[in-house]
This record gives sequence, structure tokens and C-alpha cells, in this order.
Amino acid sequence: MPEVQKSQVIVRMPKNVGLSVVLSLLFGPLGMLYSTVGGAIVMMIVTPIVAIPTLGVGLFITQPICAIWAASATNTYNKKMLGE
Repeated sequence: MPEVQKSQVIVRMPKNVGLSVVLSLLFGPLGMLYSTVGGAIVMMIVTPIVAIPTLGVGLFITQPICAIWAASATNTYNKKMLGE
């Protein structure tokens, strides 16, 4: 009897750049978990270090950084997934 090969197809959807930006602006580093886990961990460490001594004013710097990083990471993910 001939051997039958089984194939498996994995379908991955591209991530939405707009959603990643909105999540990171609303939730900061936690929102970055959608786009980049490593970046989220880094920002979870950096954000309190910046925010506590500045009494929260530093969030005006870290939140946009989170959003830019999330957008960049999502764009990179999508390019890799599409093989570009």
C-alpha cells in the first residue's frame, strides 16, 4: 500500500498597523504586546523608570515611543510574513 503524505497549512493573518498604534497609545507597553513582545517588555521596564521621577510627565515621551515602535514592529512583521 502506498504511503500517503499529509500536509498541513498554517494561515497567518497580517497584523493591523492602525490597531497596534491605538492599542499602544491607550495601554502603553501592554498595548505593544499585540505587535512586539520584546519591545513591550523593554518599555514595561523603561516607562516606570521615566514616569516615576517625572511624576507622570515622562509618559508624554514614552507613549509616542511605544506607538512608533508598535507601528514599526507591525510593519516589519507584515513584510516578513509576505516575504518582502
